[in-house]
Order: sequence, then structure tokens, then C-alpha cells
Amino acid sequence: MSGLTIWRYRRRFRIGDTDGEAVLRSRTNGLFSELRLDDRLVASDQTPALGPNSVRNHRLCATLPDGSGVEVEAGYINTLNTGIAVRRNGELVHESHPGRTIVYPEKYRKMAESMGDGSLSEGIRQGMRDGVEGGASGSVDFAKLKRNRVPLAVDLLLGLLFFVLAKATDLTTAALIGAAVGLVLLGVQRVTKIDLLGGLAMFGIMLLLLSAILAVTFQSDEAVKYRSSVVGLVSATLFFFDGLAGGNRLSVRLMRYVPYRGMDAARLGIGMGLLGVILAGLNFLVAHYASTDIWLFYSTFADFLVSMVLILFVFSYAQGRILRDVYPRYGSDLDSRVRQPTKSD
Repeated sequence: MSGLTIWRYRRRFRIGDTDGEAVLRSRTNGLFSELRLDDRLVASDQTPALGPNSVRNHRLCATLPDGSGVEVEAGYINTLNTGIAVRRNGELVHESHPGRTIVYPEKYRKMAESMGDGSLSEGIRQGMRDGVEGGASGSVDFAKLKRNRVPLAVDLLLGLLFFVLAKATDLTTAALIGAAVGLVLLGVQRVTKIDLLGGLAMFGIMLLLLSAILAVTFQSDEAVKYRSSVVGLVSATLFFFDGLAGGNRLSVRLMRYVPYRGMDAARLGIGMGLLGVILAGLNFLVAHYASTDIWLFYSTFADFLVSMVLILFVFSYAQGRILRDVYPRYGSDLDSRVRQPTKSD
């Protein structure tokens, strides 16, 4: 069983004197399931992460000690959860989530079926290839994602650099070196014309300099820990008011690097502003109540994971998939209300 396990689900049940358990593992290369009766493995099934075969439910069949047949139907009941339905000789005897239908999420079914059977990484590569070759359809622009792989890699490497420097020296030194490296990369970007920092390069450098100024002004590890909240609030405020003004500055630049179509720049700016406030608040809580080592781990790794989850809600809001009628109302006249990003941005 290869691939990385994203989540494991355990669904227990009992039929007569027999204890049963279905274990489902959502992995980067598919969904894997096992059926155990009285701690004995009796059946297994698997489907790929993407492709026509990925959308079917799992069927785990076995025979009970009394000779009767048992079938466990397993699969997704929504985007994040799975369920089972247990039948004995065709009669339903147990549901892990009564009343819920076990079926692949409808909003992702068409996309999954359009791919070839394979893992998530294979699907991403296929999507990038299709996007580059012929303009991929749907809400995700894989060609844009491929173009931005360098800025994304640089961003991750800068985060790891800060983590290593902070462990080897102190937080103030790490903050100063991080700002210096950012300025060097900006210079290299201007000379080589290679996009290293993304469409918000100057905005990012401004935040790095603000972070460095705070690190120099307040010479303590505690102050450096809180600087993320201060810088985050500054960034959040700028994005929020840019969104209120129509999203024609920061938001429209950000749209050049977000691999989703149908974005409303005003809603994107407001969403990014609210996201920044939430992340700044979380950083403050961890910095205030946890040790420096825990904060360092959170700011380098856990904060990234939390951001990735929350930003999906921001993108859904910007695309009008959720809270469509909440201000500013998502409309079909995006081109007339918000100018599109250009190379000069």
C-alpha cells in the first residue's frame, strides 16, 4: 500500500455474536478499505484517487460463522467523511450514518471521472499537461499552477530557512536574515527576469522589512513571536480595504497566481483580509500560551496547514460557491466591475 495516508476511518458494527469493523484509509493514491470479522481480515477493496473507477463505492463481502452472507458497502458520504452500510443476506442491518447516502461527492465526480485512473500526483501532472496543451476546462487552471511552481518553492524554502536559523541562532537573527534574503531575491528577480517571489513581490518585501524593523526595535524572542501577528494584521487590513474598494490593486495581482477561474477580486480581497485576521489571532494565542519551540513548529509547519484549509473557503467565497449573496454579491459581470490583471501588475 503506497501513498501518503490523509485520514483513517474506523467503522465498527455487530451482527449477532460477531464483531465487525471496516477500516477505510484515504490516501494520496486512492481509497483503501478492509473488513475484519472478530479481528480476522476477510475482505478488502480499493479505488484510485482519480479516474472513472474512483467514484464507485467499495463492496466488502464475507460469510458469517452461521453461513449467512454479509456485505459492507463503504464510501464517501461527503467531502471529508466516509460511512458504511451493512447488509445480511441482502437485508440492511446497520448504518454508520443513518439516512445518509453513500456516494462520491457530486461536485467532484465529473472532474474525477475526466482523469485517468491514478494518484493525486498523477492527476495534477495530467491536469498541468492538459492545461498547457489545450486550456483545461473547469474551475482549476493547472497551467497557471505550473507557471507558479518556482515562487511556491521559494516561499516554502524561505519558511524552512527561518526555522533552521531560529533553531541555530535566535528569532531576531532569523527575522533579519529572512528579510535580507528576500531583498536579494528581489534583486535577482529584477536582473534575471525570472519570477521568484510571485505577483506580490514588492508587497511581500514591504512586509519583510516591517518584520525586520520590529525585530530590531524590540530585541527579544517574545517580540519576534508576536511580530507575525502584527505583520499579519497589517497585511489583512490592506487586503480587506482593497477588497472593499473593488480589489483593483492587491487582489487583482494575487489573482494572477491563484489557479482558479471565475474569481471575484473584491470578494478575494475581503476573504484574504478576514483570513489574515484569523491567522494573526491564532499566532497570538500560540505565542502567548505556548513555549518558543512549540510556537516555532506552529509558525513553520502547522500554520501552513491551517492556512491551506482556510484559504479553500476564501477561494470558494471568491468564486461565489459559498455565501454567494453576501456583500459584495458575486455576479456574472466580473469583467465590467473589476479590471483583469495584466503583465504590468
